[in-house]
Amino acid sequence: MAAKRNILITGGAGFIGSHVVRLFVNNYPDYRIVNLDKLTYAGNLENLKDVESAPNYTFIRADICDYERMIAVFREYEIDGVIHLAAESHVDRSIKEPFTFARTNVMGTLSLLQAAKECWAGDYEGKLFYHISTDEVYGALDFNEELFTEQTKYAPHSPYSASKASSDHFVRAYHDTYGVPTIVTNCSNNYGPYQFPEKLIPLFINNIRKGRPLPVYGKGENVRDWLYVEDHARAIDTIFHKGKVAETYNIGGFNEWRNIDLVKVLVRTVDRQLGNEEGYSLPLITYVSDRLGHDARYAIDSSKLKSELGWEPSLQFEEGIEKTVRWYLENEAWLDNITSGAYERYYEEQYSNR
Repeated sequence: MAAKRNILITGGAGFIGSHVVRLFVNNYPDYRIVNLDKLTYAGNLENLKDVESAPNYTFIRADICDYERMIAVFREYEIDGVIHLAAESHVDRSIKEPFTFARTNVMGTLSLLQAAKECWAGDYEGKLFYHISTDEVYGALDFNEELFTEQTKYAPHSPYSASKASSDHFVRAYHDTYGVPTIVTNCSNNYGPYQFPEKLIPLFINNIRKGRPLPVYGKGENVRDWLYVEDHARAIDTIFHKGKVAETYNIGGFNEWRNIDLVKVLVRTVDRQLGNEEGYSLPLITYVSDRLGHDARYAIDSSKLKSELGWEPSLQFEEGIEKTVRWYLENEAWLDNITSGAYERYYEEQYSNR
């Protein structure tokens, strides 16, 4: 039986966070899981309906930038472990709203680190601050280069990746300066159920079912490595319990795809599951001006995580995309609720007086 822990999971109502919360609530009944989320546009408690009544689950609506509130949460719940996922994460939004990304991703992370330092007060036995980051901090790879490793130098190109790189540096600095026990992981593109439909895969699934255009940046030749979100949650579980303090672990799916090839797989899969003729939705593909500073290729080497901790992805992309498309098509009410913004209005009404 697992020892009692009090785990703070930030951003737990978001895409990756909700999968991590669900896994920890279900797998560790003796843990107290505190889900802290600001419930911005990408946070949705509908993602956690199946665990919201669990006796070991608590939800707190709060902003990680509110340092005094973070101190209060650490003390009230006697937090001894942090899994920090709360972040602004959409590159296109970061290009338009860089200040928002710097505030949440940098100052929010600093607020949590300082709360951990103050509340743990040098008693770091059994404590851990686990920070989830992105492969985008490494910059871009040429198409014939090797993979990103834990030794790859940082070279962020977008306001989003720059804000995450800064937060990574603060996490490591708090270990080096104050001794706070930290771990950083950098993951590749996630996909799967409950992803906010501004991201490519759920956006295109929704557009295909609605007969809307599928806008592809440039020529669609940019390459990304794709990781099924439940595999990522398993990796986070493994690293939280078995990872070494002060280490960095890269988490990737070993699934590199050109954007245009991925879109064509999506079209075939959605059309087949909808009962459309093969190729029915291909005319929806449209090419648009490339994103500013669009990195050519990301690709993660997860061999350290496999060799040291025994984790590897369970799904290849084609299998994962079948499950993903099926989930979205079976949960059209969730998609419609998200795209209409109804969930945001509901939360404002529920929490406006709290």
